[in-house]
Amino acid sequence: SLIFLVFCGPLQAEDLGVIGPTYEIAERDLIAVIQEKLRHLERTGELDRMQEDYKRKVLDGIERPKPVPGIRPTETARTYYIDPTFTLDRNVQDEHGRILYPAGTKINPFDYDRMSKVLLFFDGRDEKQVEFAKRFMAESALPVKPILVAGEPLKLMREWKREVFYDQGGALSRRFSITQSPAVVSQEGKRIRVDEIRP
Repeated sequence: SLIFLVFCGPLQAEDLGVIGPTYEIAERDLIAVIQEKLRHLERTGELDRMQEDYKRKVLDGIERPKPVPGIRPTETARTYYIDPTFTLDRNVQDEHGRILYPAGTKINPFDYDRMSKVLLFFDGRDEKQVEFAKRFMAESALPVKPILVAGEPLKLMREWKREVFYDQGGALSRRFSITQSPAVVSQEGKRIRVDEIRP
């Protein structure tokens, strides 16, 4: 075939000349360059400053995480419901390959279990919301899981002497379509109930 002939034919080299200025390649050991830079930073004291700055940023991020975007204090109280039912996209089989639930089966988790806790979303920077959270936790019949959407979780943990969670990146708020705080997420029948409350 033509392709075979092209690749199997004799190869010829041709001198194309020098196109621009040439330089000798001077390779330096990358580790030596890094070590030299670190020694310089150490001598000037900049390394210590960089380490302190990094440590301060990390601790600040832990003490004061970024607020969840898109959540504002409740202006108009509202209640809405979420149906947690989902549809299987493939067959669920047992260890012997027998189909337990075929694809297309609708499943509501509340047919099998209940929410054991109430979720309470609030802004720790807002004193009204913090006071509401304290009262709500004291009066709730079910255990409450406090979840901050803004504020300082570790500070509240030290004050309250209990776990306080943080909705890092807003994953839970989005899951429950929360746009106002404080908000209470609980179970009502086979649905999830969300109450955005004016404290």
